[in-house]
Amino acid sequence: MENKSLSLEIYINYPGHCQKAFEFYEQHLGGKINDMLSHQQVPANFPKEWKNPILHATMEIGGTILRGADVPYAEPMRSAYLTLKFASSAQAEEVYALLSKDGEVFMKMEKTFFANRFAMLRDKFGTSWMLLNDVKTE
Repeated sequence: MENKSLSLEIYINYPGHCQKAFEFYEQHLGGKINDMLSHQQVPANFPKEWKNPILHATMEIGGTILRGADVPYAEPMRSAYLTLKFASSAQAEEVYALLSKDGEVFMKMEKTFFANRFAMLRDKFGTSWMLLNDVKTE
């Protein structure tokens, strides 16, 4: 099925820190927050420490739309990764240092048979990333 009007977007649920995650990605990954709507009145099912949970947020990173919201009992991403592809090894290393800080590294940044630099990690917000500077780029 070919459908030129079809697009694929990513939606991530966060356990109370959607706004912080999106602001971090905007500041450090060159993303642009398009909108961020909070719940006007916090429903009783949200944890009391959530002062202003996000109902819906969208941002663009590298031409891809990322959507998100705060959802009680959301868990870190498993078995899916957002992949960032870099034009240089230096840029991949820089973002690796940034996203791995206070996160969990599954595969440290290194050269592989398919990439000059490749890493897999989960950042401090629970978002899983693959970072790639492939061999054809440099």
